[in-house]
Amino acid sequence: MDRKYKVVGQPCRKKDSMQLLLGKPVYTSDVVPGGALVVRLLRSPHANAMVKSVDVSLARKVPGVVDVYTWQDVPATRFAIAGQTYPEPSPYDRLILDRHVRFVGDPVAIIAAENDKAARRAMRLVKVEYEVLPAVTDPHAALDNPVLVHPEEDWEPPCPVGGDNKRNLVASGEEKDGDVEAVLADCDMVLDRTYHTRAFQQAMMETFRTYTTLDRYGRLHVISSTQIVFHCRRILSRALGIPKSRIRAEKPRIGGGFGAKQTAVCEVYPAFVTLKTGRPAQLIYTREESQIAGSPRHEMEIRVRLGADRDGHIRALDVYTLSNSGAYGEHGPTTVGLSGHKSIPLYTGGLEAFRFGYDVVYTNLQPAGAYRGYGATQGIFAVESTVNELAERLGMDPTVIRERNMVREGMVMPAYYNEPVNACALDRCMARCKELFDWDRRYPVREMGNGKVRTAGVAMAMQGSCISNVDVGSATLKLSEDGTYNLILGAADMGTGCDTILAQMVAECMDCTVDSVAVFGADTDISPYDSGSYASSTTYVTGKAVEKACDQLKEKICEIAAGMLSCEPGELTFEGACVRRAGTGQSVSLTDIAYKSQAGNCIAAETTATHSSPCSPPPYMVGMVEIELDRYTGQVTVLDYVAVVDCGTPINPALARVQTEGGLVQGIGMTLSENVTYNAAGRPIESSFLQYKIPTRLDMGHLRVEFESSYEPTGPFGAKSIGEIVINTPAPAIAHAIYRATGVWHRSLPITPEEIAMDTPLDSEA
Repeated sequence: MDRKYKVVGQPCRKKDSMQLLLGKPVYTSDVVPGGALVVRLLRSPHANAMVKSVDVSLARKVPGVVDVYTWQDVPATRFAIAGQTYPEPSPYDRLILDRHVRFVGDPVAIIAAENDKAARRAMRLVKVEYEVLPAVTDPHAALDNPVLVHPEEDWEPPCPVGGDNKRNLVASGEEKDGDVEAVLADCDMVLDRTYHTRAFQQAMMETFRTYTTLDRYGRLHVISSTQIVFHCRRILSRALGIPKSRIRAEKPRIGGGFGAKQTAVCEVYPAFVTLKTGRPAQLIYTREESQIAGSPRHEMEIRVRLGADRDGHIRALDVYTLSNSGAYGEHGPTTVGLSGHKSIPLYTGGLEAFRFGYDVVYTNLQPAGAYRGYGATQGIFAVESTVNELAERLGMDPTVIRERNMVREGMVMPAYYNEPVNACALDRCMARCKELFDWDRRYPVREMGNGKVRTAGVAMAMQGSCISNVDVGSATLKLSEDGTYNLILGAADMGTGCDTILAQMVAECMDCTVDSVAVFGADTDISPYDSGSYASSTTYVTGKAVEKACDQLKEKICEIAAGMLSCEPGELTFEGACVRRAGTGQSVSLTDIAYKSQAGNCIAAETTATHSSPCSPPPYMVGMVEIELDRYTGQVTVLDYVAVVDCGTPINPALARVQTEGGLVQGIGMTLSENVTYNAAGRPIESSFLQYKIPTRLDMGHLRVEFESSYEPTGPFGAKSIGEIVINTPAPAIAHAIYRATGVWHRSLPITPEEIAMDTPLDSEA
């Protein structure tokens, strides 16, 4: 990073670190009052059924039960729970409770009770009669299947995304540039491969949870572990049929989200109870509920057709994605786009033609949602694995083939909305990663004896820094009477440290310490509008709003000081602790200006700035992994993972490193152990952490992270995003290393020891 800053680019302790370290009450369940009604949901045991009748008479007689609600008690307006900017791309296909239940886990009844024991007892006494219907559980069979997941006539798509509920189609589309078929026909080598990824769970430690009450004005006050307070308010307004002005949504500290809490999974149920009873209510999902009725990654099947010449020049890419949205359509139309838009452009360097087509279908399985990487993870696994196979077939070093074809600074990316590449250090990421990893030594296969072998794999990735022309970030900055600042945000810190890095930006702009900046967020009554914490947009979009707010506040501070010094604002210079008049040496302290703003003053010592970007500059990354594989058991041990990231200017390198390490761990877990499977009835088998195997730090080996900075001119201090890019390289890199060790390509995730052992020829050992 050529530019020198005082605070930006420096490690800085997180704003909430001491609270967390000392176990202070910061999470939703810590900060809400006691005495709320306990809300529980009775869920369908069937993948597809009509509720013929619900008898709640016995359940209502249980001591402590306040009421039990069914589909007959709720509003009949369909809505979407995806946290996206209005008008939502996701279809309006849900009711709070529906007579037609569409997956195992779909809510059938809401129980409100004084305590959990009464609620659970009442759940067992609700008698439901179902008409069980045939279920569609295979995404390949979903399109134009006579069994419709959503046959209702009031299904509504707010945006034209190619969906058709009478075809089980959530969204469909195609984009292309050049004549793909002609270029493929002229290539020396064409690979046609199909890849499959599961509906991986975010597995955040804090499950979904929401507390609701009526405030002293009779408004619905929602306190939730959510990434999307403003979207949550809009979703509740539509679902409950009340004006947004009657709803206040806020979030405390979030115990992890990874995209799951970009979906309003549980907020509507306690909100409905509070409106019906007038009493506070709280719903806390169990781990099982989070596993079987949460918001996991979309299962996808990606077909890649790649055409290249013998010298490794990649000339054409044709990607088709079939995405399984499950029983409802939230995030289905948007996640699928990233599977092509964030994989194909990596090879802009020599690409003559591309095509990207997709279908998103309904099935009678758990509905999917947002997960870190948001579709790019699946597409990059497929495209990068195909490039690695091309390198192996051509006998080329896979790093060399990438160096010949990768996107570089100054190019224009046709497969990425024709955006120009203003800042790209992908070439330097590759060179530095090879150096750190010692690629030339580790890449060859090395026999270790006793059936064990060591080797390496590589992948590169890109993401985005916002949703261009859509995302909005805002910040309010106030001067306090002691010369410090209050920063008020609508973005949600969910452990990423965004409160801290945005405070660092204020400190840099206002020439003060980070401790002089108090941060508050997010609350729809107090915070300026912000799209929320998703799409890797907080640093890039909200950060730019912070930068703008600082510039505007400096001007206002100088205006106030000009009145105090009897001069024009243009004669003054802001110097952090004071404002100085040029030529005279006169100055006035920031504290005196703050006091003056409170007496006989007509200039507000605060400002709100908003920012939206017409582009979404990609961060880039290269990852290299060394594994040891046991051919007899199929066990894969990750020994070393080196990642080099271009996120523009790292605002806080320590937090950026932690973000990268966390993403690598999640990526390794979904590659090797995490799995979502269903029994014959369509119920997820992995309903707890006993079955759903997330990795621990002991499973990770040695993680090394470095940064190769570019400077993005449209970002604050040259910054781009980092939150999502970091999960995208482990799957293709590890799959590549497993091929090197076994001679077998695994194109479906996860790659379990059983599959490796069954597919590995033992006579391949030297």
